[in-house]
Amino acid sequence: MGSGFRVSPGGKGSNQAVAVARLGGRATFICKLGRDVFGDLARRTYAAEGIDVEFCLESEESGTGAAAVMLHDTSGENAIIVDPGSSFRLTPADVDRAASSIAESSVFITQLEMPIEVVEHGLRIARNAGVATILNPAPALPLPPGVYALCDYLTPNEAEASALTGVRVSGPRDADRAATVLLERGARNVIITLGSQGAFVRTAALSEHVPAVHAGPVLETTGAGDAFNGAFALSLAEGIDVLAATRFACTAAGISVTRLGTSESMPTRQEVETLSASLLRR
Repeated sequence: MGSGFRVSPGGKGSNQAVAVARLGGRATFICKLGRDVFGDLARRTYAAEGIDVEFCLESEESGTGAAAVMLHDTSGENAIIVDPGSSFRLTPADVDRAASSIAESSVFITQLEMPIEVVEHGLRIARNAGVATILNPAPALPLPPGVYALCDYLTPNEAEASALTGVRVSGPRDADRAATVLLERGARNVIITLGSQGAFVRTAALSEHVPAVHAGPVLETTGAGDAFNGAFALSLAEGIDVLAATRFACTAAGISVTRLGTSESMPTRQEVETLSASLLRR
């Protein structure tokens, strides 16, 4: 028997856009929604958060993507089954419509809840325009070899890094080994998120573990990776170096796990800065 049921907005790209907006950034979201109640929920969310929806398109063939999240009552850990729905109706031609907006951006971030050819196309548009690219390879799926070279920043979690490299990642030492494989494949920078252990940063010149930030009792871990990626993307857009951006992102993720829900759990800029300041005083 379960102990509760709730419906809330989510989706990786959607959560990341909300995270950026709540932290004070300007977020433009490229997506495809169905004409249904979940699509309506998403549109209300974007309106409330001030997200640019010029390129939020509609699908007549598929319903809006949805996920069933099973949440452990005491640990806050989760298991998620995703039906991408209308997200898999997004096409390279749809992304082309947003090419000028991508070129005007500081950072382009994408993930794998859409066809891989669309992911690759978006990354290539951004790279050709000189825009920094982030690929959050989630959920864990195989990547074509050519995708790695399009990634200025690759941000898998432990399970995704393990699936991509064959290196079982359970801590910083394993993350270093997995990151080496990903750098050799062409990614320029690799940040592997490690849940309660924080994140591991690996670049051509840097190899460092960034501890997790404890912001209170953990209620739900769903969306923590999206909080991290949204905060990381915004930091890079503001010209912050990769290590400081990772610390900022760990703080945002640390706050998000103290709340239920996904989009709703994304922290504001003031909350992150207040917690960061308190940590410095300790």
